Amino acid sequence: MIFDTHAHYDDQAFDEDREELLAQMEPSGIGGIVNVGASLRGIKASQELAEKYPFIYAAVGVHPDEVGALDEERLMWMYELCRRPKTVAVGEIGLDYYWDKEARGLQKQWFIRQLEMAKETGLAVNVHSREAAQDTFDIIKEHHAGTTGGIIHCFSSSAELAMEYIKLGYYIGVGGVVTFKNARVLKEVVEKIPLERIVVETDCPYLAPAPNRGKRNSSLYLPLVIGQIAQLKGITVQEAEAATCENALRVYNRIRQ
Repeated sequence: MIFDTHAHYDDQAFDEDREELLAQMEPSGIGGIVNVGASLRGIKASQELAEKYPFIYAAVGVHPDEVGALDEERLMWMYELCRRPKTVAVGEIGLDYYWDKEARGLQKQWFIRQLEMAKETGLAVNVHSREAAQDTFDIIKEHHAGTTGGIIHCFSSSAELAMEYIKLGYYIGVGGVVTFKNARVLKEVVEKIPLERIVVETDCPYLAPAPNRGKRNSSLYLPLVIGQIAQLKGITVQEAEAATCENALRVYNRIRQ
């Protein structure tokens, strides 16, 4: 079974054929998908998808680009959603210094508050970090390490940093980028870190793997990612699929309860 640990099927890119596309998932071996909130609207939509589809689960969180919309009342609403049975993570949360849409101090403030929410509700985290590698690591180490664990989504830093996250108990999210010809650093990460700490993700509709780069991504393309991981690890595709699925179920442990 293939498990997509990070998707955005609420995105408008799927408005024309969402139901038809999702109907293909289970027959194609996609047994689980976590639809990840990124905005207040996305949180609500993720809950609706999780209620409608047995194989979809929800993550509750606000992306660093959207934290200006947060306040105490909305945070309490998010706490309530975190206690729903099909909510399996707090995410995607973190820091984004590439777009810098919100002040960095505000990003850090709400990143920490949402890490605290994860600890208090017993949920794993799904962490976004772009051009903010050291600050993200420092905050996680100080405010979350040793608690509920989680995934460093769309990992784009060095193998050395990946190993530091693994030492703290986190998993590394690998998606379509690993299939790109110029993805030398990510390929090195996959080669060097333990298979037991790798999960697969799409971030769809973004980051479709080669040879579909630039097209709309979906979980149906994950066999291409798993195939690349298998090649880099020197194992069979079946072994890579089984391991990454088991890892996903381990980090999103509420699914088994």
